[in-house]
Amino acid sequence: MDTVFCKSGHAYNPEEHSTCPFCGVAVDLGDTRPYAPGGTVTAPAAAPSPGATRAENASPRRRPPADGETVHVWQKRLGGIDPVVGWLVCVEGPDRGRDYRIHTERNYIGRAATQDIAITGDPGISREGHAVLSFNPRRQSFRLGPGDSRGLVYLNDEEVMTPTELHAYDRIEVGETRLLFVPFCGERFVWPTEPA
Repeated sequence: MDTVFCKSGHAYNPEEHSTCPFCGVAVDLGDTRPYAPGGTVTAPAAAPSPGATRAENASPRRRPPADGETVHVWQKRLGGIDPVVGWLVCVEGPDRGRDYRIHTERNYIGRAATQDIAITGDPGISREGHAVLSFNPRRQSFRLGPGDSRGLVYLNDEEVMTPTELHAYDRIEVGETRLLFVPFCGERFVWPTEPA
């Protein structure tokens, strides 16, 4: 695959990275102290494409909302950033090695590029709404639920029929894809709740 350029002009290989590795939020996982309110998190600003999905606008800065457009509460509180709260990592399947960012509130999983978590290489995944992965910022908890499609979703080899709480390194299966859940927010880190 050819090298592609992100909106900031960084070159990267899309076969190795699902988003620009240079524009992502740098995280030092060696620090085991809990996050203290008042800390700062910075990320480079970039102009996203109008009408593009979160997957296409990998940079955390967003365009100002148009009249009548819905803005997530947490995105508003963080000055336009829809914060990453965890990741799904494909450990088995056509997109093995790719990672997918999880954002606040509901994240729809499907094959279409319009989905929040777009797993485009697996034809066994429904185009839209195969599953829903949510993050509740009030409780700092993650849940996985079935979507509106015909396809099933499995959590640790058990069929998910109702929203079920997720834990670090749980295994999720959709289509022929197996994903590992890696939380970012929880006991050791929370995004500040005060407006930026």
